[in-house]
Amino acid sequence: MSAAIDFSQLVAAVGDAVVVTDAKGAITVWNPAAERMFGFSASEALGQSLDLIIPERLRGRHWDGYHKTMETGHTKYGSDLLRVPAAHKDGRALSIAFTVAMLMSAEGKPAAIAAVIRDETARFTEERVLRKRVAELEGQLAASTTETSR
Repeated sequence: MSAAIDFSQLVAAVGDAVVVTDAKGAITVWNPAAERMFGFSASEALGQSLDLIIPERLRGRHWDGYHKTMETGHTKYGSDLLRVPAAHKDGRALSIAFTVAMLMSAEGKPAAIAAVIRDETARFTEERVLRKRVAELEGQLAASTTETSR
């Protein structure tokens, strides 16, 4: 009862960005959701480095981890949901959440890393506003408690 699945159709149809990079870090898959999220067309992104979307200040750390993962074939993140800043083509900052998966060659060696990415910029901004408001209210409460205890 299993039907053949056209995985290229699946990757193109899903609402989350799917980005795959080869062992050297060049983008090999960039679906329509990645185009919408980051502003780069597939023709602009394919073959390029992930530096397209990684903020400059985070690139060193990213590539250190990437190369170590490709050398060992293991990622410490597994199925963990990672939340990091990213960059849009127009320069705007994004907050993204993603999971990664190692893709192995037929010989069992690391060949690529796939990421499924969601834009959480709006949620992150809302949470930051709420945290600020909570801190303000806690400050007001502490001030009023101090005044009433005098």
